[in-house]
Order: sequence, then structure tokens, then C-alpha cells
Amino acid sequence: MKDLQTVLREWEAVIGLEVHTELTTLNTKMFCSCKIEFGALPNTHVCPVCLGLPGALPVPNKAAIQSIVLAGLATNCKIQKRSMFYRKNYFYPDMSKNFQTTQGPIAFCMDGWLSLDVNGNAAKERVDVVANKSADSSCQQGGQQNCQLAAVATQTSLGYSTHIGITRIHMEEDAGKMIHVGGTDGRITGSDYSLVDYNRCGTPLIELVTEPDLRTPEEARLFLQKLRSIYLTLGISDCSMEEGSLRCDGNVSLRKRGSSKLGVKTELKNMNSFKNLHDGLAYEICRQAEVLENGGTVAQETRHWEPANKRTVSMRVKETADDYRLFPEPDLAPYDLSDEFVEKCRARLPELPDAKAKRYFDDYEVAASDAMNLAADVELSAFFDDALLNIKNNEKTEGLATPCQALAQPIANMLLNDVVAYLNSNNLLIGDTQLTAAAICELAELRVRDAISSKQAKEVLMMLAKDGGSANAIVNELGIEQVSDASELETVIDTILAQFPEKVEQYRGGKLGLMGFFVGQAMKETKGQGNPQLLNKILSEKLDASEA
Repeated sequence: MKDLQTVLREWEAVIGLEVHTELTTLNTKMFCSCKIEFGALPNTHVCPVCLGLPGALPVPNKAAIQSIVLAGLATNCKIQKRSMFYRKNYFYPDMSKNFQTTQGPIAFCMDGWLSLDVNGNAAKERVDVVANKSADSSCQQGGQQNCQLAAVATQTSLGYSTHIGITRIHMEEDAGKMIHVGGTDGRITGSDYSLVDYNRCGTPLIELVTEPDLRTPEEARLFLQKLRSIYLTLGISDCSMEEGSLRCDGNVSLRKRGSSKLGVKTELKNMNSFKNLHDGLAYEICRQAEVLENGGTVAQETRHWEPANKRTVSMRVKETADDYRLFPEPDLAPYDLSDEFVEKCRARLPELPDAKAKRYFDDYEVAASDAMNLAADVELSAFFDDALLNIKNNEKTEGLATPCQALAQPIANMLLNDVVAYLNSNNLLIGDTQLTAAAICELAELRVRDAISSKQAKEVLMMLAKDGGSANAIVNELGIEQVSDASELETVIDTILAQFPEKVEQYRGGKLGLMGFFVGQAMKETKGQGNPQLLNKILSEKLDASEA
């Protein structure tokens, strides 16, 4: 097969996502009082309602409705005051009542959108970026569904931005979990027998369906990452792809560049990580291109992504809405959400990642990419905000003209580079460490004042993460504070130059590599505590002056 970049120069990929998110922060299921608990003993959190036994009547979970309204408001959706549930009929062991309770044509949340910034290497997959600066405002004013510039990629200084339409976010109940025993890949094909755990059955699940506005696998990956950060910020789900509380299916088709006619789409399942989402879509795009270029036709079907083999395989012919025989749920009355209910939900909205990144950039002069990365991580951004508050309340930083602006970027650098690397290597969250906002502020100030080197700062940071304490106390205890007094270093350098006149002459004669020798002697005289940058500067000035 051709590689992705080659395919995307000739073909346009049209991608839409279906993102399923369990509302795991709730205590009970959608229509009964059974507990929501991942990893519980099989079939211990079930009752007649979630098992669909005769005569059992569902009672809706108000907190779940509040959560989906929050999700809709955070993704620019129009909240529908009146909607209802339907029965989606299918026969499969993971749903013992043989139908799933879900919303019909009108969901709680309709016609939304999210803006997407694609930067750096991620932007290279897209080949049709334009310089039209009116795309963003047009989409935001008219709504994504009415926007004629949907999926337009508008060039930015770091890459490009685009708007992704959201068709709907609807509420439904999750199915049970099938466990296929035997075989090699955990699938029903080739297994010896299957088990079913109904604990998950009835868990409130929201499904977000995008418009087919995504054009590259990278856009799909970034969209899912952004949506996850929004849901985590809202606190409606733990969004664990490993535990299945965040799942994503992808629909993808191809059309020749310049064509407006949609091709036949396939749906991809089992993309249970951001990498698998990207790689599964990339493979399917290349596979479809090969089929079409060889004169074949793409079948409308559901395909399974096999990460180990890096390929998709056919699962079944794609169902249509008619196959599910949807009809109104007779045991649940239609919903009429009041303005008061919606406004109370709106009042609960926290600062969302985009707004947070803008604040970091505008108020604290954090680099745009760093601001976005910080804002996307709920725990890191909360820690960063604590650090900023600490700076504002700490009188010791008054010597800096603008302490927040002076220290914000160094703190961001430490968090995004050293701290994240430490957390990943030890499989920890920042709350699991002993690092405090006050300590990292002290450390940042020491670096800004050139009191310690960058290497020393990393060593102190690791000590703070493991054992806690004060950065200043650790530096004093280790005796590693740099000498940055210019007059003191100048005296040291004058002594060294006087001791090695022949070396000075050799340097002036063209042996510039001797600069390392002089710096080494100065570091030796200062017991390794001389500021290397300042030593280099003073040495250069004195040697050049001597030469002149």
C-alpha cells in the first residue's frame, strides 16, 4: 500500500467520530440505584431494572441529565428543552432485555462545535491549509451546522486551526461486558466459550457524534484528546481508555480531491488509545485508496482494528437505523428541561481548557504551545494555578519587576518537561509526589536569579518530588548556590590570567579552544559554584580587551 502522505495528496479523507463516555463520577446507574464500580466482582451490581426483568420500571438519574447538559454547554451545543428516550432493539448477550434505552432523533444536545488547533508535525498530514482569516468568526457566528467553511484549515503561526461540527450528544445506557475465554486475541472468533458481566449494564453513557469534518488521523486524535480534557475538567467522567470509560469509533471514507461527493464509509472499532485511533484511521485510509485505485469498491461495513498486526479486518455488514426498529420508550415520559435547570447547569461550568490556555498566554506570557499543554491536563493546570497564586502572595519575589511573568514560563518548563517525565517513568500523578507549589516557585526563582544551574535545578526538583521540603533549604544544605557576583568572579579571573600568561598569549594567537581551560580553572577556584555564563562573559571581555 502507499504511505499516508502520498494517499492524502491524491485523496481527501472524510472522517467522523462517535465518542462514547461513561459518566463514571456518578454514584448510580442511569435508570436504577445499582452502584457504578469498575472492577467489582462480576454480576454483583445488578437488579431487575438493569437486567430488564418483567415488570421492572426505570427511574431516570437526574445527575446524569445535569452531566450531559454540562457536556453540551462546554461544546457549544444547543440544549434541547424537549426530548425523549427510545428503545434500540438488538439481540446480543451483553444486553439481557434485548434492547438499549437511548435517545432518538432529538438529543439533549444538538448542533455544537469545537475549534481545533493542529501544530508542529501533526499539521503536516493536511495538504489543503488556507490563509483565510475569516473562517473562525464565520463559524462561530453562524453555528457549525450552517457554516459554509466547515472543515476549512486556516493557517496559524504554529500550524493551522479548524472547526469540527458536533451533530449531537445523546444519552443512553451502556451494555454489559463480554469476556471470551480461549483463542489468541480475546475475540469471540476462536474462543472456547464466552462469559458476560452485567455490572456495566445500565451505566449512564453519553455519545458524541461529530460531523464528517475531520480530514486527517492527527485531527481525529487531537479532537479526542481535547474532548477528554474538557470532560475531565467538567468532572463528569474519569475518561479511562484502559478501563473502557472512554471509547471511540471512527467512520472514514475517501473521495478524490476537488470532489464534493461522499464515498462509501467504513466504521472502525477497537481503537482504545489515541495511538490506535490514529494508526487505525491511517491504515484504513491507505487500504481504501488501494481498493479504489485497483478498480474495486469499498464495502459499507464495520471493521476491527488489530494493533498487533497493524491492520483492520471485517467484522460485519454495517447496520442501518431501520435494523434497530427504534420506537419511543413507553416506560419513560418525554423530558421538558426548564430554563432554570439549564442555567443552573451553566453556572456550574468551570474554566475550560481553551479559556485557561488563553489566560496563561495573555496574563503570564507562557508560550502558546506550553499554555495549551498545561491547560489540557487537569492536575498539572491546577498545580500551575496554585504556583501562580503562591507567587502573587509571596513577598520574597518583589525584587523581580513582574514576578508572575518572570517565573511562570520557567515553572511551566519544569512541569511539562522534568515533572511529566518523572511522573511517567514512575507511573504517578502529581498528587502522588511530595512536590508543592511553594517549592517549585522557590526553585524557579533560584534559576531566574542564576543562583543554580539548570542541571542542579533538575537534581533539586527530583529531591523535592521524592522527599518534599524547601528548594532553598536543599540548595543551602548541599552548598550548591552559584556565585553570580560579577566583581567576585572578576577577581578570580584576574588571578587566573596572571597565573597563566603563556596561555593568554596562545589564546590571543588563535587557540580559542583555551577558553574551556580558563573556565575550568575558574570553576575550580570557585569550587564549582561559579556561574558558567557569567564566567564566559567576563573571560571573553578581558581576553579581547588584552588582545586589543
